[in-house]
Formats: sequence, structure tokens, C-alpha cells
Amino acid sequence: MSASLPGNRELPESQYDLSTYWGRVKQTATITDPRTLLAGKRGLEEAKRLIIAYKQGEIKDMTPELWKAKKIVDSTLHPDTGEPVLLPFRMSCFALSNLVVTAGMLTPGLKTTGTVLWQITNQSLNVAINYANANKSTPLSYSKIAQSYLLAVSASCSVAVGLNSLVPRLKRFSPSTKLVLGRLVPFAAVASAGVLNVFLMRGEEMRTGIDVFPVLSEADKAKLAKEGKAENEVPSLGKSKKAATLAVAETALSRVFNCTPIMVVPPLILVRLQRTEWLKRNPRYTMPINLGLILGMSYLALPFALAAFPQRQRISADSLEEEFHGRGGEGGLVVFNRGI
Repeated sequence: MSASLPGNRELPESQYDLSTYWGRVKQTATITDPRTLLAGKRGLEEAKRLIIAYKQGEIKDMTPELWKAKKIVDSTLHPDTGEPVLLPFRMSCFALSNLVVTAGMLTPGLKTTGTVLWQITNQSLNVAINYANANKSTPLSYSKIAQSYLLAVSASCSVAVGLNSLVPRLKRFSPSTKLVLGRLVPFAAVASAGVLNVFLMRGEEMRTGIDVFPVLSEADKAKLAKEGKAENEVPSLGKSKKAATLAVAETALSRVFNCTPIMVVPPLILVRLQRTEWLKRNPRYTMPINLGLILGMSYLALPFALAAFPQRQRISADSLEEEFHGRGGEGGLVVFNRGI
């Protein structure tokens, strides 16, 4: 993100009011905009140059060009490391990266082998996205990544295969109801394994804590600028396990919020469309329609899901461990990177 670039004059955090849900939705829509993927290395370097020029006082005021540069940087660079997130695992590429995998999991009439293979593929992608976008103040070992991956794959496959075998045995439900329930099995598998995946992949954060920082007042910011220091040079107050638990729990919930419309709405619409005479006469359109429904719902749902909680979370220092009591910044608050 732009805060990781050199200069002691920080950019405004957003064009929108991030204390409101709708403001966060609009902000999240900018960092998930797939058009930022087209910027390339040259576009990213130009965006960084403009932001550095602003932070070093060479550009006086925010302009549309600067807001566009901030959008590219915020959607590309990790807020903790300042390094580009690998393209397929950026939030701006989330819908495209998940399109084929989601379509595979939602394929009607999928057998056990296909179910297992698509669940393995989905959890592999989830592990990569969770790792790429996690809080980096607490590194995760490769052995922990492998352990988390295997547990998440086992959970998703168990739920998917188990429910696929259970649904046909439900004698009290009509065939049409069982058809709908069968189409929703991938959602149950993805939601449960997705939550588990987040907690496993980021479990080390909860065990050791993540860095928390004091919220700076305008007077604090002015003092730093006078000393020639940037806001990101303010030292951490320490690592908080309670902040880490909150960060991981909110991220897990946002994953459920995101997958619910993507894994529920398209299959239900497709079930309805498959009953129409037109699609019965033209079954070759089933896959394109399914892909279109998934892609459209992915772009629609992602900003609303990620905006459920602020990425830069502010909480009272007194709500954390005793060592942080009375050490908060403005209003007694501390801030930490929740991750995405």
C-alpha cells in the first residue's frame, strides 16, 4: 500500500468515509477493480513515483491522477512488506482466479472423483490467497503451511463427499428439493473449509500476536513531519494475541460472506433455467451461463464482503492485553492490519 513508500507526508487514507460500511464498500471496490491488473510493471512504477513525489512534498494537493496512482498501489502492494502481491492472488484478481475453480465445483452431476479434485484445487488456491494477503508481522513456516493445507483439504473433501452421499438418502424431501440441496453441497464444503483454512493458515498470528500501533492525532502527525519521519516509522507497541484473534475471525467471516452469494445464487438460478424449454433445447449454453452467473456474482459480492470489517482496524488499547492498557494513541485507540 501507499503507506509503505518513502516520504514523511502521508496520503489521505481514502476518498471515502471508512468509518461507514458504504464508504468501505466503495473503497474496497477500488482495490478489487480488475482494471488495475492492466497497469503492469511500468504503470506501477509510475504510480509509485507520483505517490513518492506527493509524500516528499513535490506535489502539493491530491489530484485525480494521484487518486488513480494510489488505487494501483493499494491494490498491488502488500501493506506490511511494500512488495507486490503475486498477480493471481491479489484481491483485484480474486474473481478471475476463482472463476474456473468455482465453475468446476458447481458443475451439475459431479461424481466423487471430480468433487474431490475440485475441492483440492479450491483449497490450494485459498491457501495461496490467504498466505499472500495475511498480516506479515508474524511469518508462517512452510511446515505450518503444509499442515494447514492438508487439514483444510481433508475438511472440504469430507464435507463435500459426505453431503453428496447423504442428500440422495433424504426420503422426506421431493426430488426437486433434493436437486437443490445437491447443488448447495459445494457451498457447505467451501464455507466450512474456508473458515478452517483461514484459522489454520493464520494460526501462528493468534499464537504469537500481531503488531499494534498507536492511532496518531493530527498533532502527532505534524510532529513527525517536522522531525522528517513518516507515519510508518512509528514503532510497534508490541504483539497482541487478542488483536490477532479478532483479525483472523473477521477475515474468516468475510470469506463466508463472500462465498455465500457466489456459491448459492448461481446454482439456484441455473436450476430454474434448466427447467425452461429454451435451455432444454440448447444445453450447450449451460456452461457459459454458469460461468457468467459466477463471474457477475463474484464481482458484485466481493466489495460488500471485504468491506464488512475495516482492513486497518482500530480498537481500544484497554480491550487488549494488560501490557497495552493506557498506551493507546488518540482516543486511547490502537490500530493494526487485519489482512484480507
